[in-house]
Amino acid sequence: MRKILAAIAATAFFWAIAGVPAFAQKEEDFFKGKTISVLIGFGPGGANDVWARLLARHMPRHIPGEPGMVPQNVPGAGTLKLANQLYAVAPRDGTVFGLISRGIPIEPLLGGSNVQLDPQAMTWIGSPDKDTSVCAARKDAKVKTMADLRTTELAMGATGSGADTAIYPEFLADFLGMKFKTIKGYPGSNEIVMAMERNEVQGICVAFQSISRTRMFHDGELNILFQAGLVKDPGIPPDVPLATDMTTNKADIDALRLFLARAALGRPFVAPPGLPPERAEILRRAFMETMKDPAFIAEALRLKLTVEPISGDEIAQTIAEIYRTPADVVQRVTQALGHLAK
Repeated sequence: MRKILAAIAATAFFWAIAGVPAFAQKEEDFFKGKTISVLIGFGPGGANDVWARLLARHMPRHIPGEPGMVPQNVPGAGTLKLANQLYAVAPRDGTVFGLISRGIPIEPLLGGSNVQLDPQAMTWIGSPDKDTSVCAARKDAKVKTMADLRTTELAMGATGSGADTAIYPEFLADFLGMKFKTIKGYPGSNEIVMAMERNEVQGICVAFQSISRTRMFHDGELNILFQAGLVKDPGIPPDVPLATDMTTNKADIDALRLFLARAALGRPFVAPPGLPPERAEILRRAFMETMKDPAFIAEALRLKLTVEPISGDEIAQTIAEIYRTPADVVQRVTQALGHLAK
């Protein structure tokens, strides 16, 4: 009897351990012959668009089955349109993910309008870099430094509400009294820079890597007024101040730190919620393997992009930490943003 029981136990154990790789194999086989859509919440030509298309060229090699990967621009409402689409409509099978603005995950916490997603339920894939947003002005503008913004108005080009180009100048104007005048409606940062060249607007708030790729930057026609981050970016001249340098009030600084926490999310690629865990892990692992791929890194260097990846797990943890912010700090920022919406 003991021999029979032992044989049964051994057989059960065999099938238990055999089932794990069999299941994993099934998940890895899923992508074979499939096409993954990489949706880009920004217009064509900017740094975000370049990053997404670069990823789409290299990431398939790191996914079992080497599926096709097709990038597609889906701009609108500062990437909120795409974020809502990924959360509520897109297939939850790993065949769709996208690149959205780093400010979108914080919008529900801060009372953003038309937000139809739960950031903590989304499947965060990763970010290829840790770029810091800056606010910059034409060199011939009357505003030469951050301090000048206390007394002199600066016309800023912007896309939709919630995007860095709009939310930074609007919030900082209301919260710190910076004299920004925000002019919305441009399709993307490229069009804003073109408007700056025509002197339709004099400034922009955008990722430093985006502005540093422009002709105006390379020709010395821009002043970087300040960094909109929590810590100074080593890639930006050290004499460029932080926005938090505009105040010494602790309550103001705490609120600014919450508002600027989006900088820690980089350029977040995200998939819908509810992906099978093993499939989500395949995408996250493939993303990070791509970040170490010599061919990917070489092409990024040619495109003047700096690879400083953030894993999907890190992004998810950062968002969870942001949502643990004390209620009084959240209320202060929410009230300021609510005032802007009126």
